[in-house]
Amino acid sequence: MMFDQYETESLCPVCLKKIPAFILTENGASYMMKICPEHGRSKSVLWRGKVSMTSWIQNKERAFVKNPVTSVKYGCPFDCGLCEEHRQHTCTALIEVTQNCNLNCRFCFADSNTAKAKEPSLEDLRNQYQTVFKVSGNCNIQLSGGEPTVRDDLADIVRMGTELGFSFIQLNTNGIRIADEEDYVRVLKQSGLSSVFLQFDGISDDIYIKLRGRQLFQKKVKAIENCRKYGIGVVLVPTLVPGVNTGQIGEIIRFAIGQAPAVRGVHFQPVSYFGRMPHAPSDEDRITLPEVMEEVTKQTGGMVSAQSMKPPGCENSLCSFHGNYIIEGNTLNPVTKRESCCGTQQAEEGAKKAKAFVARNWTGHDGETDEQQKASSDWDMILQKIQRNSFSISAMAFQDAWNVNLERIKDCCIHVVTGDLRLIPFCIYHLTNTEGRSLYRNSEKGSLNEADTVRTMDPGKNPNQRKKQRGT
Repeated sequence: MMFDQYETESLCPVCLKKIPAFILTENGASYMMKICPEHGRSKSVLWRGKVSMTSWIQNKERAFVKNPVTSVKYGCPFDCGLCEEHRQHTCTALIEVTQNCNLNCRFCFADSNTAKAKEPSLEDLRNQYQTVFKVSGNCNIQLSGGEPTVRDDLADIVRMGTELGFSFIQLNTNGIRIADEEDYVRVLKQSGLSSVFLQFDGISDDIYIKLRGRQLFQKKVKAIENCRKYGIGVVLVPTLVPGVNTGQIGEIIRFAIGQAPAVRGVHFQPVSYFGRMPHAPSDEDRITLPEVMEEVTKQTGGMVSAQSMKPPGCENSLCSFHGNYIIEGNTLNPVTKRESCCGTQQAEEGAKKAKAFVARNWTGHDGETDEQQKASSDWDMILQKIQRNSFSISAMAFQDAWNVNLERIKDCCIHVVTGDLRLIPFCIYHLTNTEGRSLYRNSEKGSLNEADTVRTMDPGKNPNQRKKQRGT
């Protein structure tokens, strides 16, 4: 029985034309339904579980960009930069230091590969850092790619960021070089690296073979150990793929607790279908946020309650959840609790809190000397113990061409810095159509240029229609 419906805007997954979309709730699940005049109807699940979508959504007073880079000409999502209609500041800016990689994964946001592509120079990267600071101030930085550790000068890139005033710099990595070269990790720490966002899909090699093409579990363990030695905080980042690793959610959390305080938390990413993907998705190919929360509770034997996981204060409510905990032995005690009614929240305040939480809780902790411990007051020692034993469980549901909601794009706080010095919301930057073409990402498959975009918005002049379609 259908009992709820509202209208928003989305894109056609074939031509990327902006089209009306309806979000409807039916039999406890919420779906996006849309019809392109040229390419027909599509329907994609957005939300399944005991927590309803309407009860999860929070009212927010938006925080429009104070220093927009671009003006509004065609409307969202064709004016990204950020434009003056974007409704949230930058919490995390992603700087892609390379498009090269030392893996060839089945699932990859960036569609990276082992072929050598030209990398941005240090001066290019300096300009990107400076643009972020001008537009967004001292936000959190994530160095990404490709695989950033294929660059021998990564420490110089980290040091440049700290010298320009960024206080939290995180490395997004598969961990292979972090595992193999301890001295490389030491130099990264000395350069100012705060945290490692470690690709971590499970605790058995059969999962890595399926998703990454090779056995990697022991590499992950060694990478964590090397980060522990040098006080670099680690966040485990599993890409959740139904039928592959969704049955290991609880085991991943228990593994992470056992690796604390080096491991600061787990950040789940339900698989999204852009970049390098084997086929167009069905509803069975997806796991939604409430399903992840339910599996966390089920697979931890109730140690982690779904009631301890909350909607975000920064990005759109439908983008993510988070829960904060204190580790006591092998148990997590909740700090957060979901409220039934939160009133209207300030998006700008939510952004400030989100940036502060990540910088505080995902940073590593160096071991204290005996002299430092003796000099600490009892209260200082209590605070230090709480800080060392803090742990987070979170998830981010990135959007693809089948389920993209432009209202969510406008609220995005994770922005990718482009070579031409624009800041693009993460999902729209990576989003690709059924042929693998994108609006913003420059890839070997080709991106849509401005002329394409204008024609894409005009169904009578669409350049992207093809006789044959294939999945991404």
